[in-house]
Amino acid sequence: MSGRRRWEDPFDRWFREFFEEITRRFSIPTPYELFDQIEREFEDLEKRGIRGPFIYGFSISIGPDGKPTIKEFGNVKKFYGKPTIEEEREPLADVYEDENTITVIVEMPGVNKEDIRIRIDGDRLIVSAQTGDRKYYKEITLPAKVRKESAKASYKNGILELKLEKEKGRREEGYEIKIE
Repeated sequence: MSGRRRWEDPFDRWFREFFEEITRRFSIPTPYELFDQIEREFEDLEKRGIRGPFIYGFSISIGPDGKPTIKEFGNVKKFYGKPTIEEEREPLADVYEDENTITVIVEMPGVNKEDIRIRIDGDRLIVSAQTGDRKYYKEITLPAKVRKESAKASYKNGILELKLEKEKGRREEGYEIKIE
């Protein structure tokens, strides 16, 4: 087959080139190095007698400044460089902001909407849920002041969506939001 190139799937090529460029431009580990590191840390937990379930994941997104942001979620945390297992899982959350609104999306599969508690406390949004063996907890710093009375929350298929209108004035402390 001299002179002929093997066919490569366009998506596979794009994915490979994308990660090569990201790791080169931003000096972050390749996905393979990251997965190897995670595997070593889980092996270390087992050696120390810590049993699962281990829930760990991450999301990579490119911000408006063109730099990647890596968000971790799950119940595996680092404490003095060593992984530990928390009772509560930190769910994956995204915050979107436009001129008038802040939208928060939180992934919390396996719970009912009645099990979810949402509070605004100062500039923090606190989301928690507990049902059976599933416990979630997440504190999110809001990028702007919000009108608590305008808050709307919905929960469907494990996805919590909150819509908050921005406020120009003062914000009261400690307000619980009910899910529709």
